[in-house]
Amino acid sequence: MFFNTGLEAIVSGLTAVVIAQVLKVFTFYVKMKEIDFEKLSTTGGMPSSHTAGVSALTMSVGLIAGFDSLLFAISGGYALVVMQDAAGLRKNAGDMARLLNQIFRDFYKSNIKTKSAQLKELLGHTPKEVLVGCILGCLVALVIHFWPELTASI
Repeated sequence: MFFNTGLEAIVSGLTAVVIAQVLKVFTFYVKMKEIDFEKLSTTGGMPSSHTAGVSALTMSVGLIAGFDSLLFAISGGYALVVMQDAAGLRKNAGDMARLLNQIFRDFYKSNIKTKSAQLKELLGHTPKEVLVGCILGCLVALVIHFWPELTASI
């Protein structure tokens, strides 16, 4: 049986990550008016796929084991650490990379021509990207958990 098991929680988390990564292509297109399929495998951007994954996992655990269970508490703590890391530490590392790339360009008075010579600047997320990832993850988990009831009424 798939529903109300650990498999449901895993599928919810992975599905949320995939949907978030696909959405990054669309949000990049809306912002930049160009399609970049590299967004399917990159960190950073809208929405946060890390947050979507842990939020879906945590919501699934809550729906299956109960929102007052030890498993939900552990999963919730894990989700908070991941979300704080996405908007905190990794965002700061991306800001530092941006500054170092600018210093490098200024010092050598030229642009860095190849991507491989640059530090990756988009590592983390803004609080808005994390919030949207959290909402997306929770919605994915709810849809997957209640799928039998949703399809039974059709």
